[in-house]
Amino acid sequence: MPLSPAVTSTHNADMEGADVLVLYGITGDLAKKMLLPALYKLTERGLLKVPVVGVAYSDFDDAALRTHARQSVIDAGYELDEKVFKKFAADLSIVTGDFTDPAIYAKVGKAIAGKGFAAHYLAIPPSLFDKVAAGLAGAGLNKNARLVVEKPFGDDLASARQLEADLEQYFDRDHLLRVDHFLGDESVEGLGTFRFGNTLLAPVWDRSSIDNVQITLAEDFDVADRGSFYDAVGCLRDVVQNHLFQVMTLLAMDPPTIADPQAQALEKWRLLHSVRTVEAADVVRGQYEGYLDVPGVKKGSQTETYIALRLWIDNWRWAGVPFYIRSGKALAVTATEVCVQLRRPPSELFRGLAGDVPPNLIRIRLEPGAGIAFELMARRGERGELPVAFPMGIDFEKVLGGQAKPYENILYAAIVGDSSGFAFFPAIEESWRIVGDILKSTKPTVYKAGSWGPDQAAKLPGPDGWHNPAEELLDDSRVQAEAAAAPKLSAYDKGRAAAKGQTVPKGRTAAKKK
Repeated sequence: MPLSPAVTSTHNADMEGADVLVLYGITGDLAKKMLLPALYKLTERGLLKVPVVGVAYSDFDDAALRTHARQSVIDAGYELDEKVFKKFAADLSIVTGDFTDPAIYAKVGKAIAGKGFAAHYLAIPPSLFDKVAAGLAGAGLNKNARLVVEKPFGDDLASARQLEADLEQYFDRDHLLRVDHFLGDESVEGLGTFRFGNTLLAPVWDRSSIDNVQITLAEDFDVADRGSFYDAVGCLRDVVQNHLFQVMTLLAMDPPTIADPQAQALEKWRLLHSVRTVEAADVVRGQYEGYLDVPGVKKGSQTETYIALRLWIDNWRWAGVPFYIRSGKALAVTATEVCVQLRRPPSELFRGLAGDVPPNLIRIRLEPGAGIAFELMARRGERGELPVAFPMGIDFEKVLGGQAKPYENILYAAIVGDSSGFAFFPAIEESWRIVGDILKSTKPTVYKAGSWGPDQAAKLPGPDGWHNPAEELLDDSRVQAEAAAAPKLSAYDKGRAAAKGQTVPKGRTAAKKK
């Protein structure tokens, strides 16, 4: 999809622009893999126009930080432009010390003195959020500044509310931003354009035409060396309650009345407020075979590496339409995809065969290879045979060019003051409320690595099942295979059906004439 407003010359800034970015945890893993490469790319685009002051508990000096940043950019797979990096490095410096020691905030104050409005970005463990906020306030650095905090924001409703209360002691809500990196993803943000920029879709985007909506975030790799982290979090907290709920919200919310970040945030809250609290009967948990052998995973752990949910939205647009969300590790492919299943046409044209005619599907691929595909029906080519699905679509990267990485958008929005790229706290509360009754772990069902998860999950969406994503969005091999497997009619059946103006149900064989 095209670059979002957050990374172009125009943006929807509704907050003060920052004159300096203060990055806490600049020598950490997130900064190395995501933030430093993103800042380099913003420099390359001519969008990073403020100095970056790093803060870390390390023995780095400015020269060591710049060497570290150079390697981070190279490790991210970018071809390093020396002229661009020199410009980036010139405005990169570091302050070191213990985040719990008030002395470090005096050093930060000295480093940013006279630089104007500051954006303090916390790429550190959540257990330190309130301590850093308090330290900044103690040094008077919460004035003429805002605070940006990474996920996770709490691990249930009570802890999220407590964290918000703790932070609001030092930064009011208008100067507090909560990161969800899916909101910086070009493909996710593009869902709004897809929904509200195409009047072709508006008449069918409700319960009258849509049968169900499926959202899948599948990964074909396991937890690798992240056993300790993952075992304390699990799939539901890691990607569903935050990332995939954001996707659902953009798919299902009503259009904002005006093009304003606060209006959009309010519509997201309205949508989530309409979602029922999930019950145990609408959940399937799984754990891939071999997970218990991963270093860092507790003996007998019941942490899920797979989860599937059925959600109900009790509003006028979506009443009676189930939304299915699933995610998991060690699955068949790596893909994040939305599949919207439309209702089948009336059975009159396919008398007796309505249940056998495949439904129209709209597939929205978020990654890898963002794009949109429609699966429509066409005649196979001979009279008396069922129509078959054929795909047609567009690969956004091929047509529109490359996309900015999520953290480029997030960091730029944090600097310029665009709140639309961040999570709205009332919406976070609703997200935790929706999953509140299913947060407690129950024994997951073991599934084989490389599969689509537990067998029980296959039954969750009803008779049509899941519409599994392929490795590539526009890979039509699946459709071709389904068409080839469809039953052929005998010449007698074709003639009889043609004479009556009907088709013959799948699997039905007419009795031979005696």
